[in-house]
Amino acid sequence: MPALLRVPTGRLEMLRSQILVPAALLLFVSGVFAETKADPTGVWLTQDGDAKIKISQCVTGLCGTIIWLKAPIDPSTGKPQVDDKNANPSLAKRPIIGINIFSEMKAAPGSKWSGKIYNADNGKTYSTELTVAAPRKLEVRGCVLAVLCGSETWTKLEDVKLATTGD
Repeated sequence: MPALLRVPTGRLEMLRSQILVPAALLLFVSGVFAETKADPTGVWLTQDGDAKIKISQCVTGLCGTIIWLKAPIDPSTGKPQVDDKNANPSLAKRPIIGINIFSEMKAAPGSKWSGKIYNADNGKTYSTELTVAAPRKLEVRGCVLAVLCGSETWTKLEDVKLATTGD
């Protein structure tokens, strides 16, 4: 063996531990980091199929904007659905499509995000936790007083591709 490649056995073991231990630690830490940063962004269909929510990064953490409703027109008025269940009179006339239903939505340990969610069906806001359960499944759990909870599963829709016009 050439002299440059000969390393005494004790020294070889020390080099292995100096390289292998940090490498293993780096792999472990990066795996944990990747798990905590599961990406919930994209367009999601609610469990009942009555709304599509676009989840995106925003200044406050995550935004969840209503971008589609199964029934966008209020049958009693013939006009677009408005936030008429909202207790705040200045918000009760805003269109449902375009509302950001998330507030204070921040990353939490694991594949989770926690914050608040607004329910336009009843005008109430709930503590909530989002869990990326699978690449196309998002568990949405809302609670009142941390004891009365309900949850549903949203399904991620395929990425929207914009049509382009020819020259």
